[in-house]
Amino acid sequence: MQGKSVQLLYCLFLSTLISSCHNSAEKKLSTVDTLNRKWWKEAVVYQIYPRSFKDSDGDGIGDLKGIISKLDYIKSLGITAVWLNPIYSSPNDDNGYDVSDYRNIMKDFGTMQDFDSLLKGMHERGIKLVMDIVVNHSSDEHEWFKQSRSSRTNPYRNYYHWWNAERGKPPYRYSLFDVNHDAWKYDSLTNAYYLHYFSRKQPDLNWENPKVRNEVYDMMKFWAAKGVDGFRLDAFQFAAKDTTWPALPSDLNTKFEKYYGMVNGLHDYLKEMNKEVFSKYDVMSVAEGAGQTFEDAHNLVDAGRNELGMAYAFDGVNLAKYPSTPNGEKYSIIKFKEIFSKWDSAFANNGWLSVFLSNHDQARLVTRFGNDAPQFREQSAKMLITFLMSMRGTPYYYNGDELGMTNIRFNKIEDYRDVQTLNEYQYQKTHGGNLSEFIIRKAFESRDNGRTPFQWNDSINAGFTTGKPWINVNANYTTINAAVQDKDANSILNYFRKMVQLRKNNLALVYGKYTLLDKNNPAVYAYTRELNGKKLLVLLNFTANNATANTGINLLKAKQLISNYSTASNKVLRPYEAAVYEL
Repeated sequence: MQGKSVQLLYCLFLSTLISSCHNSAEKKLSTVDTLNRKWWKEAVVYQIYPRSFKDSDGDGIGDLKGIISKLDYIKSLGITAVWLNPIYSSPNDDNGYDVSDYRNIMKDFGTMQDFDSLLKGMHERGIKLVMDIVVNHSSDEHEWFKQSRSSRTNPYRNYYHWWNAERGKPPYRYSLFDVNHDAWKYDSLTNAYYLHYFSRKQPDLNWENPKVRNEVYDMMKFWAAKGVDGFRLDAFQFAAKDTTWPALPSDLNTKFEKYYGMVNGLHDYLKEMNKEVFSKYDVMSVAEGAGQTFEDAHNLVDAGRNELGMAYAFDGVNLAKYPSTPNGEKYSIIKFKEIFSKWDSAFANNGWLSVFLSNHDQARLVTRFGNDAPQFREQSAKMLITFLMSMRGTPYYYNGDELGMTNIRFNKIEDYRDVQTLNEYQYQKTHGGNLSEFIIRKAFESRDNGRTPFQWNDSINAGFTTGKPWINVNANYTTINAAVQDKDANSILNYFRKMVQLRKNNLALVYGKYTLLDKNNPAVYAYTRELNGKKLLVLLNFTANNATANTGINLLKAKQLISNYSTASNKVLRPYEAAVYEL
């Protein structure tokens, strides 16, 4: 009888324990559920520039089979999504951002069969694929434009923006890539000008034409039906145009986004795109640029508006400039903190952000925001990894930055391949600019710095190609490469893997409340992340000097989760020191 009583008491205790655990789990689950979790919010996005990633056939140009051969490496990073720069058919005036056929693959990159194999290989490894959609403009070699320029009465004429020459010269519009900075190009075939905000070989599409919009949606559905997991819309904030073509102020060349971005009609196009494409597939959606204000950004991404999934704002990435101060400073740490804190605050309760400091349009991350001097490169690269992987929003990391690849610093114009740099050089030459200063500046800021071949190992051409690379390989590949870092437990590469895993293991780093600490500290960026009772502290020294963080938090009671130094820090942060603590 006594044994039965004990058994009954044990069963009652066990039942109560299970019920308590169940209720606790339910409570925790409901708390997490209120976060409106999405796979793309929790993703870590790795951007691949296919032309420079890995060449499989020895022609000096990276290709799809090259990426396929490195899928296990990509998976080893821990990333969960790949943003692939354009791979469509293109004459390659702007490295694929001038598309001549949206449903075909550029011959340099391979075939559609190669693409299908790549997508399959990624999905087998649990990696999503985000495609780059270039529809603010097409190539002038696209069939639509060939038809459009053939005659004024052609059915495709209204696919682009034309200004008939008998009306006189069109109102001036600035072009980012044109050799004369003029966005209107005269075409003698029909005695008219066509609009191009970028290069002459990139005529802008007329989004007011519903036929253009339907062509784009059908193309996007073509790729979505293949199984791609998301779309990044290139330069889309410029897609809408005021076709009354009013005169604009003379400073429009320095305030391009202000006068050309977020023109009336853009939100209508995105709502229509969402209805026709995004709403029908479980896809991530992000557009390049987030307008001029937080209101602009919210109008793009707030869930109730049914436009985009996340904002991709440039305030942060645009902060690092060519050193122009007496101390050679590239940016203010206080301003840096202010920008990221303001964006976080504005999106604390609604909408979602991208977190990034580099991409294919920027020079190398560690050169711009860290310090690529040999004694500081590794620590500053790891510090930047810590920052990007511990902020609220979806982090984007550009290929090669996980190795701490640096600017190549070309010293002559003949080494450059970028249409923007080459045309601007010609403009400066024509207009009496200081060409020596131009080359020095471009060594810091040119996009080609971020486009040199991926440094796989210390063999010829960094293991990128057996042929002549389309652009020079950085000479430091013999010491900075994936093979040597893979074997080194303390390398930047392995730190990147650890930090990605730390983010995956802590939803507080994804969704948690962000609180800035020690706001006016000119050297240290300190903040906490909190979720479901868990609180993490992030300390980042952005300088090459020792610095003190005044957070009011006793670190003796904290648990260090990761650090870019082998020994724990006391009160003083060493140069470019980074650490994450659980409080």
